[in-house]
Amino acid sequence: MRLSSATQRQLSSDIVQPSYDRDAQASGILHFGIGAFHRAHQAWYTDRAMEAGDRDWAIIGVSLRSADVAAQMNPQDGLYTITERDATGTRSRLVGAVHRVLVGPPDRDAIVARIASPETKIISFTVTEKGYCRAPDGSLDPVLAGSQSLYGFLAEGLSRRKAAGLPGVTLLSCDNLANNGRQLERLMGEYCASHGPVLGDWIKNECTFPNSMVDRIVPATTAKDRADLEAELGLRDEAAVVTEGFSQWVIEDRFAGPRPQWDKVGAQIVADVVPYETAKLRMLNGAHSALAYLGLRRGHRYVHQAVGDHDLRAQIERLMRDEAVTSLSPAQGQNLAAYADELLARFANPALNHALIQIAMDGSQKIPQRWLETLAHHQQRGRTCPVILSAIGAWLAHVRGDNGPVDDPLAEPLAKVWADSSREGVPAVLFGANGIMASAWHPSAYELSEIWSAMDGE
Repeated sequence: MRLSSATQRQLSSDIVQPSYDRDAQASGILHFGIGAFHRAHQAWYTDRAMEAGDRDWAIIGVSLRSADVAAQMNPQDGLYTITERDATGTRSRLVGAVHRVLVGPPDRDAIVARIASPETKIISFTVTEKGYCRAPDGSLDPVLAGSQSLYGFLAEGLSRRKAAGLPGVTLLSCDNLANNGRQLERLMGEYCASHGPVLGDWIKNECTFPNSMVDRIVPATTAKDRADLEAELGLRDEAAVVTEGFSQWVIEDRFAGPRPQWDKVGAQIVADVVPYETAKLRMLNGAHSALAYLGLRRGHRYVHQAVGDHDLRAQIERLMRDEAVTSLSPAQGQNLAAYADELLARFANPALNHALIQIAMDGSQKIPQRWLETLAHHQQRGRTCPVILSAIGAWLAHVRGDNGPVDDPLAEPLAKVWADSSREGVPAVLFGANGIMASAWHPSAYELSEIWSAMDGE
């Protein structure tokens, strides 16, 4: 039997359930990219804020890539469970914050109408790095950013909002991009410059784009996870998410209008997100990507296995403590040594099977901000970063196909580079027409040699 509003009363009393009236809540949030991470993070925070009495912040989800999440959630009336796992056991909660999921382009009219609705106060995003349609130099790629991109939907919906005389909205990026809010603001501005300068002026004056930093490890839910949970719940939950107990959400206090009281349930609302997001990108995300490519090369499957490898753990510690930390300017009270300790403990959690191949996806979109800015910082000071150079070599071997099929938006052009190149493939992949580089870091001959050696495992 499937989880739904009609069957939720059959859940065990051990499962925490929302006490608020879901049907009475207005949908104040429209969220693009309603995957497992959003359900384990922003929707979870929002559900608990509404449980605490902050109402009318229900979420309408949007999926622009496929109808899979809609097929998981809509038959369940938007309900799903979140299960936290660690060495002490498991804890499950029923989340009621999501009303339904729309799919673009079939539901385009409904999505645009939600953007233009007076109910909508916040439009948020977890569309991954490639969803921002950036060219290698960081500008908007006009081919990728067509009418079916998030920019096309936003432009049409916000135009209607403007025409109706409604106030602007908060556009809240929750993706792992440095300065993510400002990047979205700049890219939306570039889109409007080509498609509607008048709308661009209105967005600039009426809407805001806060920076944010998000952190929670959310492995892909497996068939075994769903089967185990069904045995526990007595109901089938196709939208279930599994995660760790830790979570963090830091948001710049820059809203165009009202917002949920996320800070009452653990989020941090701050004046400047940069120190937090930079530490997370270079320490957590940088270490995660290094574990993925170096770990796959050594035959590991999961994060906890890779960090349990003595040699790999030593490299990851060096990356975090010697290479990343020394490139950062922490905020007052931000303890980076303790943060590194916490990250290593989280990586070693044996209750989460976080697949390395999942982290390895879309590397061309991730590693510039995870590794290259650290390299640039140290290069300007006459230093280098041996672990990151080794990780770049492992990534290059990965996109060459050494670990099997490559899941990356640049997979085809990168494969062509390797087919047409030999040793010159390294600079070609980094700096060529289809390269990943828009960075102040330019590898020296020594660094290129180190990368090449790491590629071949020398």
